[in-house]
Amino acid sequence: MAESRWRRKWLAVLVLALALYVIVRAAGTPQSSAPPPAEASTPASTPSSASHSPRPSTPQSASAYDPADYAPQVRARAHQAGIDARLLMAILYNEAYKPHDPALERAWQKYKPDAAFGIANMHRATFDAVKQGRDFAGRRWEELPDDRDLAIESAAWYLHDLAAQLPAGRSASYTEDDLLALGYNAGVGNMLAFARGATPGPQARSYLDCLHANWTKAGKAVGVS
Repeated sequence: MAESRWRRKWLAVLVLALALYVIVRAAGTPQSSAPPPAEASTPASTPSSASHSPRPSTPQSASAYDPADYAPQVRARAHQAGIDARLLMAILYNEAYKPHDPALERAWQKYKPDAAFGIANMHRATFDAVKQGRDFAGRRWEELPDDRDLAIESAAWYLHDLAAQLPAGRSASYTEDDLLALGYNAGVGNMLAFARGATPGPQARSYLDCLHANWTKAGKAVGVS
């Protein structure tokens, strides 16, 4: 009984620490205005084959996470999925608004079961849909906090699946990268509405503004001027 009370107390401390960290970070970083992604939509059902190359090494420094440290993985996974490496890197910067420490992510998930996992902040339903027919089909969503390359790979293929659903004729208000980022954040249904000319709400607009703010450093990180 005493051990059970100690575990509950320790979990509460972890959740409080995570909440305080997010509040402090939100007060001082460009990513503070980016809301968690709403990725409940199902990606395209027809997957493309991915390369079976060995996974690049993935340093797991939780206290000093910088998406630029994962530029090799971003370039490799973006190339495999046929999407823009700069876009993928910019999204990782957008999603760096919270600490990406495996223990803290799991503690937060116990408090909020529908929380996202990994450095790309992916929800369970999205990951389970994206992995179908791909070389990581045997992996589990619960592995995302510990395997940053897997998080990058699944995000790349999610962007690929979103791109496959973009209509050929669409509003000139947003670029394809803008629409894919909006789809990543707000889901495919909203992405298609924006492609038809709908105006994004405050949260989606904030996410897009963050993407634009991160665009230059994302390009530098992956070697694109």
